[in-house]
Amino acid sequence: MSETQSSLYRRILLKLSGEALMGNESYGIDSLVLQQIAEDIHEIHQLGVEVALVIGGGNIFRGISGASRGMDRSTADYIGMLATVMNSLALQQALEKLGIPTRVQSAIDIKEVAEPYIRRRAIRHLEKGRIVIFAAGTGLPFFTTDTTAALRASEIGAEIFMKATKVDGVYPADPKDDPSAKKYDRITFTEVLQKNLRVMDATAISLAREQNMKIVIFNLMKKGNIKRVILGEPIGTVVEGIVHVE
Repeated sequence: MSETQSSLYRRILLKLSGEALMGNESYGIDSLVLQQIAEDIHEIHQLGVEVALVIGGGNIFRGISGASRGMDRSTADYIGMLATVMNSLALQQALEKLGIPTRVQSAIDIKEVAEPYIRRRAIRHLEKGRIVIFAAGTGLPFFTTDTTAALRASEIGAEIFMKATKVDGVYPADPKDDPSAKKYDRITFTEVLQKNLRVMDATAISLAREQNMKIVIFNLMKKGNIKRVILGEPIGTVVEGIVHVE
């Protein structure tokens, strides 16, 4: 069996949290973490997997927190969108240093630094082996980058939505506060909403449920985990329509 055939998926959408880019820093981008992420993405790209990315902006600015401090929510969200563009450009450079052709597509017009988001062009880039980074969210306020990821995954026909975070999956309670909390290996979209688990915002979960899109939530900080998900290893938490009992 060839390396390409060993991957379970042909096309994926990988969502990276902005906070993960900070590493141990209190703000911004840790260059070593950025390099590790780029190397992990390079590893799955070599398997022949078509990779699209969405990156949060929480390491620079979060729209919701800006609004909570008195800033108009729409303005705060637009600032957050610009933060995602900054992260996208940083990751693009890290990937291209490894020899991977990469395109950043922005939902807001910043033609000097990124292409406009055009669905068919994005798919064509993926088919040609280029990594596509979707920046600036949906281009509209009040929508999170999780919702953006679910939307873009649906638009490009991704076979899986991988949410890479700083935690190793979904718990019924914060394990730091409740040491008895055990990680879910599998859970349904409906359970996530009913239990208010805050895996991601309700709009993203509802869209994924409507599209019957498999989601895997896993720890980005452990090197090689992206590839492990691609190869079907049981890590993180799988969120899907029906939990199959084995």
